Amino acid sequence: QVQLVESGGGLVQAGGSLRLSCAASGSIRSINAMGWYRQAPGKQRELVATIFSGGRTNYADSVKGRFTISREYAKNTVYLQMNNLKPEDTAVYYCNADILSGATITYIGYWGQGTQVTVSS
Repeated sequence: QVQLVESGGGLVQAGGSLRLSCAASGSIRSINAMGWYRQAPGKQRELVATIFSGGRTNYADSVKGRFTISREYAKNTVYLQMNNLKPEDTAVYYCNADILSGATITYIGYWGQGTQVTVSS
């Protein structure tokens, strides 16, 4: 069984910073891409950033230059450093990872439980 556990959300003033973490655990053989999505009230879930197994990254236009995704391969952990936060960044942030576990023969996407980020103006 595979689990993704997120941490690091909270309340911050506009212009402030937060760092999210997401650790994958369980019977993991390999992880391909890891990423962060967010969902604001009344809106669809959207991609924030992705980091692939080779280190290539991809960002939503709305966060480029402010957010940085990184990965600690030995710990199966992905981070999202969020700087210069804006009220429109307020959302529940979800971790996602494509994982090959001991029980499967293909990579499967797993989701974390979500962590709330609230940015006050």
